[in-house]
Amino acid sequence: MPFPPLDPIAFALGPVVVRWYALGYLIGVLGGAAYAASLLKNTALWAGARPPFPAPAIWDFAFWAMLGIVVGGRAGYVLFYNLPHYLAAPGEIFALWDGGMSFHGGLIGIILAMLAFTRSHKGRLLSGLDLLGAVGTIGIFLVRIANFINAELYGAPTTLPWGVIFPTDPLMTPRHPSQLYEAALEGLLLFLIIRLATNRFGALKRPGFVAGLFGVGYGLGRIAVEFVRLPDPQVGYLAGGWLTLGMVLSLPMVAVGLWLMLRARRIAS
Repeated sequence: MPFPPLDPIAFALGPVVVRWYALGYLIGVLGGAAYAASLLKNTALWAGARPPFPAPAIWDFAFWAMLGIVVGGRAGYVLFYNLPHYLAAPGEIFALWDGGMSFHGGLIGIILAMLAFTRSHKGRLLSGLDLLGAVGTIGIFLVRIANFINAELYGAPTTLPWGVIFPTDPLMTPRHPSQLYEAALEGLLLFLIIRLATNRFGALKRPGFVAGLFGVGYGLGRIAVEFVRLPDPQVGYLAGGWLTLGMVLSLPMVAVGLWLMLRARRIAS
């Protein structure tokens, strides 16, 4: 099917151009903060009726979350995906407008921000990570939709009826809309699973469980989509014509996630 008539630019105010990609990050953080506030206010969801910090403090954390995502995401992309290029042209490291963000780097950045913020409020560190796991899928969903609008990070050629001909594809052949696969799996579906766990089964009362569930859910979803998503051209496949860097970076998330879930259940029992 042909690519829909979508403009990567959301709106422009004179020389200031605002893209859907940037809005995806911004609305993801603000929307995540609003949802997090509702979870923090519902103290009955948390172990000992004690959330990691008071609900109003989430808006202070939102600034540090955005900083952690941007700095970590950019640093991760530079280190994981294109280090030789940036060593040769270090000034381009700060050219965020040219694109280049790593989810796994952004995850590390926001985790560090949450650990520092929770510690400053003398809250449970694992409960702070649980909060991130509960809300992080919102931003993932929005940014993956923005990737689709940008016609980037598309998948391998396909004969399936929903294959999309992306305008940025030099071959102009139908491809897997892998951005939408990730939005559905790592964003919408994982949000619903975690929502059920937190609000129906009391998962937030077992510190670390929701963070682990997020790690396992995202890691498995990302690995599954990587089988049909094209790797970054400067990286390519790592082995066998199928192993990608995205898979390699997601495997530790699954392992740590499983450990956190088992640990939380063992302590709670």
